[in-house]
Amino acid sequence: MRKLLQKLLGKWVIRLSNKFGSRPNQKRIHNALTTLYYTISKSPGKRGIILEVKQADRFIIFSDQHKGARDYADDFSLAEPNYLAALNHYRKNNFHYINLGDSEELWENLMETIIKHNQATFDAERAFIEAGAFTKIFGNHDLYWDNDPLAGFNLNRIYGQKIPVYEGVILKTTVDTKTLNIFLTHGHQGDLQSDGNWFSKWFVSTIWAPLQSFLRINPNTPAYDSQLKTEHNSMMYSWQAEQMNTSLITGHTHQPVFASLTHLERIYLKLKNATAAHNEKEIEMLNLELSKRIKKGDEAPEFKQYKPGYFNSGCCCFNDGDITGIEIENDLIRLIKWSFLKTGSPERILLEEMKLAELLD
Repeated sequence: MRKLLQKLLGKWVIRLSNKFGSRPNQKRIHNALTTLYYTISKSPGKRGIILEVKQADRFIIFSDQHKGARDYADDFSLAEPNYLAALNHYRKNNFHYINLGDSEELWENLMETIIKHNQATFDAERAFIEAGAFTKIFGNHDLYWDNDPLAGFNLNRIYGQKIPVYEGVILKTTVDTKTLNIFLTHGHQGDLQSDGNWFSKWFVSTIWAPLQSFLRINPNTPAYDSQLKTEHNSMMYSWQAEQMNTSLITGHTHQPVFASLTHLERIYLKLKNATAAHNEKEIEMLNLELSKRIKKGDEAPEFKQYKPGYFNSGCCCFNDGDITGIEIENDLIRLIKWSFLKTGSPERILLEEMKLAELLD
């Protein structure tokens, strides 16, 4: 019966999830990002901090684990082995871990449930805290860390100390004698379904979570990163494009974006350049790759002049267990994936890489 209902209702449930999952408003998004960015820039403290970055510093950015109760509504359960392997790797290699929000799924679960079922991941994160290399940012699904009077008590239970939880952080670094600011925040600000919307929280906890658990459906498919940018990501990019020598890294949408483009958009752009260069071999290869990712009749996006400064870390809850994240190291920024599909064991895979200098105006 469950399999029949999955087949009949699966696509409808995912469409319903997307409908209730995002309703971005560009004016609200731009105002919220501007206010937070300048608050941190002028008065670092409670809302966020500035980290001065040297060339030898290393950062890993993960978001959207949505740690749950290890039931069928727990999107994180399949990704946990990759997440733990990744954190072990980055701690051994002296990376600073920035957790970019929605780490705990507190729309669907009680805090006691989260603590009970996620001790291994909390211990792995605690190792970064003990090394002085952990920055935690809240999202809409774990807004609890920002506004609940018991937040400090539970942080102490989880990590052995009450750590600060911010709304954003700015990485300030010098590249080619110029200052580059990399602004990080979860990215839910200005989303009318997420930014303080009680109905969305009620819908997820009361309707979506039980239905998802029964049907055993995870809407976070790996193919999601092959689509054109979501409307929300496009609005995030439009804010970044107005800034000078400032890049933006968010999470929230679960869709990886590198240098302002999704993977599908990068294929289209490569095809455009290959066509202009009359590179028949590359044209053939790219058209073959496109045929695997698009439906007949899909139109290519129109590529105007764009800035490469917007990034999205994706998520740590894809339904095949993969996780994606952003690395910053040696004046480079990378989109990476951790997967055990090829070898059966967690493996780091480099997806994209570019120099930080390319982010300067």
